[in-house]
Amino acid sequence: MNTDGMSTWVRPPAVAGLFYPDDPVRLAEEVDELVKGAMYDADGGPAPKLLVVPHAGYVYSGPTAGCGYARLAPVADVIRRVVLFGPAHRVAVDGMALTGAGSFATPLGIVPVDQELEGIVLAHPAVCVDDRAHAQEHSLEVHLPFLQRLLGAFTVLPLVCGRADADTVADVMALVWGGPETLIVVSTDLSHYHDHMSAQEIDRRTAANIVAREPAAIGPYDACGAVPLRGALELARRRDLSVELIDLRTSGDTAGGRDRVVGYGAFAIA
Repeated sequence: MNTDGMSTWVRPPAVAGLFYPDDPVRLAEEVDELVKGAMYDADGGPAPKLLVVPHAGYVYSGPTAGCGYARLAPVADVIRRVVLFGPAHRVAVDGMALTGAGSFATPLGIVPVDQELEGIVLAHPAVCVDDRAHAQEHSLEVHLPFLQRLLGAFTVLPLVCGRADADTVADVMALVWGGPETLIVVSTDLSHYHDHMSAQEIDRRTAANIVAREPAAIGPYDACGAVPLRGALELARRRDLSVELIDLRTSGDTAGGRDRVVGYGAFAIA
């Protein structure tokens, strides 16, 4: 800790070279291609205040993530704060966990943790600090290179979500909602390890429930990030925000066989 009581240690990348390239030139090129390949019409709809995007390896979910992130193009120069909500894959978490790190590193550089927002959410009883939950977690990390390529200078507030109900997550999201300078990202994949046709059917049903803002209809096997997703939908209901499906596909559409696939969706809430 420095003399101001702010953490100076950097959370290193855990999945660079596994989920995405660890070479900065290759990484930048891949992210740019994924976003450019989305072919988003900047006049096609409102820019999202909250973005739901997947978190698998780029070869699998990158095209869907690119479709989501392309929607930020009209407001990329305005966004200066990003709040990330993702599921805990490796460590059990009660509520939502921050990290004690002062910044996150990727091959593209350093992203500082937003100390002001950190103080705000830590006042909520469902939020704690747990570095174990962040050490090997990929659900937040994989989004940082997209944000680094799309935005200018920005801060991040990373929240790993464990056991929490939709109202609690929505309450925490509301604390950091902010204005146009703040983007909230919910990280989730959809169904896991069904055959391609079954996954398509399951994910179409889940996508319909997401668009209809039905948090109670999202089961734990419908989305691995069901906890933050339900919270986002609850907040969308409270604020009467619209939810738009941007892209829906499976790993069978991108890379890999069709016997056991993972589903991916991108949604804009505005």
